[in-house]
Amino acid sequence: MATKVFMEALSPTMEEGKLVKWLKNEGDVVKSGEPIGEVETDKAIMELVARGDGVLRKRIINEGDAVPVGTLVGVIAAADENIDALLGGATKAADSPAVAAAPVSTTPAEPTAQAAAPESSTAPSGPTRSSPLARRLASEKGLDIGPLQGSGPNGRIIKRDVEGAATGGGAPSSKDAQQPSGPSSAASAQRAASGLSADFTDVPLTQIRKIIAKRLGESIGPIPTFYLTVELDLTRVMEMRAAMADMGAEYKVSVNDVLLKAIAVALSQHPEVNAHWNGDHIRYFNRVHLGMAVATDDGLIVPVIWDADKKRMSEISKEARELAKRARERKLKPEEFTGSTFSVSNLGMFGIDQFTAIINPPEAAIIAIGTGEEKLVVVNGAPVVRQRVRLTMSCDHRIIDGAVGAKFLQTLRRLVENPLMLAY
Repeated sequence: MATKVFMEALSPTMEEGKLVKWLKNEGDVVKSGEPIGEVETDKAIMELVARGDGVLRKRIINEGDAVPVGTLVGVIAAADENIDALLGGATKAADSPAVAAAPVSTTPAEPTAQAAAPESSTAPSGPTRSSPLARRLASEKGLDIGPLQGSGPNGRIIKRDVEGAATGGGAPSSKDAQQPSGPSSAASAQRAASGLSADFTDVPLTQIRKIIAKRLGESIGPIPTFYLTVELDLTRVMEMRAAMADMGAEYKVSVNDVLLKAIAVALSQHPEVNAHWNGDHIRYFNRVHLGMAVATDDGLIVPVIWDADKKRMSEISKEARELAKRARERKLKPEEFTGSTFSVSNLGMFGIDQFTAIINPPEAAIIAIGTGEEKLVVVNGAPVVRQRVRLTMSCDHRIIDGAVGAKFLQTLRRLVENPLMLAY
């Protein structure tokens, strides 16, 4: 019996997926659970696996196509099984994504131009193998599609071939077409194709950039936000770090590691801040799962350190480095970027003195960490030079009142300026 291959929801927030690469060709034998493709979600690049045994009879979408969750993308069946009825449905779906799509979210993301008219693998009309979308684009641009070299399966002319010809860059090779590219490489390719003479460059949105735009649009406008800023003394933190480094490399931690631990411990003492806004109720968490914003080439992602308040600083340091590395490589697992109860963003390494971060809904707040620097301050009536850092907390006023946020930051100050308390 034939098995339909759908674009699956590979992360809790995924509404659309982009097929980066097919791992199996048409005619290849596949087994249930075996990876058959790589999909770019809103968070990472993940594997699309077969849900049945048989032969991959048809690949319905092409590499580079972005389609909504629930769209039919392939068919697995016995080598001699008739799949014409399934392919007929796929043709209709390709022409009308509203019919093919079955998004799991009640507020699906707006489809991209590719998703709105995906290039199907239906039989070509006429001597030139080309997708319906490629033929339509060629007609709109006044191009003769016949001489073009196709980079799709079996030399099929697809959308990117027409776009390449329109800009004078020609069609990419099949090898190049299979390589995923981020915004920088895509922009470079388009500039090269246009001979660096264009006044601007249009780069399609990645899946992660789409979800960033959607979620942050839900934050800064609807959420009544206020900000609290404190400047903390890092003198004892620096002394503690030096002492820990003398104990061995496994004890070496960064200032950011100490601040993450301090924030987690402060949250455990102030559950009224460790909360989510859920519309008709507020959820207060008894565990602290700390999200840390990581910048990648494609946008911002927030890996999660689970039960951060219960982990040693050396454990937080190791886990934070590993999560950041996998985030930049787009290799995070869903459980590693979901479930945060509170988030932290640090731009201190870029020399930013102070900034305000946007709350990650439905969380109650986020802390923005600036750079640590030496400052001339007055201590006990005398001028001294101390290492200082500024932290700004963005607060959802529906959950956190000013006094509640201020008390939380008082606790955080006490922990940071007396870091030996973090060992207990």
